[in-house]
Amino acid sequence: MRAAVLGTGSCLPEKVLTNTDLEKLVETSDEWITTRTGIRTRRIAGPGEENYKLASTAARRALEMAKVTPEELDLVVVATLTPHMMMPSSACFVQAEIGAVNAFAYDLNAACSGFLYGLDLVDSYIARRPDMKILLIGSETLSARVNWEDRNTCILFGDGAGACVITGREQGGVVASRLLSDGRLWKLLYMDSPESRNSAIRQPDRKGCYIQMSGRDVFKYAVRAMEDAVTGLLLETGTSIDQVDLMIPHQANIRILGKLMERLGVPDEKLYINVDKYGNTSAASIPIALDEANRQGILSRGQRILLCSFGGGFTWGALLMDW
Repeated sequence: MRAAVLGTGSCLPEKVLTNTDLEKLVETSDEWITTRTGIRTRRIAGPGEENYKLASTAARRALEMAKVTPEELDLVVVATLTPHMMMPSSACFVQAEIGAVNAFAYDLNAACSGFLYGLDLVDSYIARRPDMKILLIGSETLSARVNWEDRNTCILFGDGAGACVITGREQGGVVASRLLSDGRLWKLLYMDSPESRNSAIRQPDRKGCYIQMSGRDVFKYAVRAMEDAVTGLLLETGTSIDQVDLMIPHQANIRILGKLMERLGVPDEKLYINVDKYGNTSAASIPIALDEANRQGILSRGQRILLCSFGGGFTWGALLMDW
């Protein structure tokens, strides 16, 4: 038995922030942003669109497609680096919001790789208990954790949530995954926690609880790391890139994606891209793209799907699944 997707859902905030809007906030331009990132718009959370509420709406849509009730769920996992509160978890808020009274719930933080780590995790649960029904969500409100005076980061990120309902099946589902991390590189992409209340362990050079990034270094490591993860996974499973029907990468930056596809030899028609509409939504980017591709009829039973991601930590990886 393998972990297979029964239904998908997503939720994007109503507010659209364009590149032209950003021109009024920082020294930048639509041309500069589009040329370097491929991003034209991103969604920004407003009143009533907290992380767990976006996640709950995406969850309800996935449950509706899967024809599963909240009471049937055994587990709720939310991949996020921008939880609604430090405690309790966003997953517990989602559990209460949708009425998943019989499930246990917790968050997972692997930054932009969170959804991939989550898929690998729930596949392990399914291996032990194939009848489990699991809700896996990637949800972020990154607008709450960017420095809106830093043009190198504030142009990149957006808010949103994507969800999958997963259970065990003999056909389809997760085939294999290759997940990696390197904590030695954390200073290239990180976010400080709120200031410590214990002066003895307070960080003296703390810059603030928002995303810090060395863009050029991240670009270099991201392309190479994802390429290695994908090629390693394909070799391990005896799969050629030609056998992959659709590739859905983490939607970080069009230059990163372009370079990665060039190195892997993936043609444009096998690639799903929506970074131009939503920007980088971290752990939410892959499940949002999955839901869009699913609802547009791009995904069909039996297709082999390749997912890959890279995020702070550093964390990265690739995963193969049969739809």
